[in-house]
Amino acid sequence: MSLFFDANWFDARLAERWLDRNALAACAGIDNTELERLFTNERAPTGQELQAFARLLNADIVEVTLRAGLATRAAAPQGETTATRIEDIEARLDAVDAWLEEFEASRKRA
Repeated sequence: MSLFFDANWFDARLAERWLDRNALAACAGIDNTELERLFTNERAPTGQELQAFARLLNADIVEVTLRAGLATRAAAPQGETTATRIEDIEARLDAVDAWLEEFEASRKRA
């Protein structure tokens, strides 16, 4: 699954608050290595992490989610087969479903 984490947007929002990425990692309860994995699109953020980011940045959860790349759609590479494209779409849907389940679970715990 292709992600696009908008690192520039997150860095700008942090800078507006005189904060850095260390604060973002701390608020989400993750270490800097895991945060770097988010920023470099190696993994998707969890629902709990997105909520923490939104609180710290005083931003709407939907915008934070979009900026975290969970709603980004990549253009189909030239020569991609229909089967490959369907697999990619299914992987994206699985990721959205997993995020929604985690988000709902975290809301019930709160």
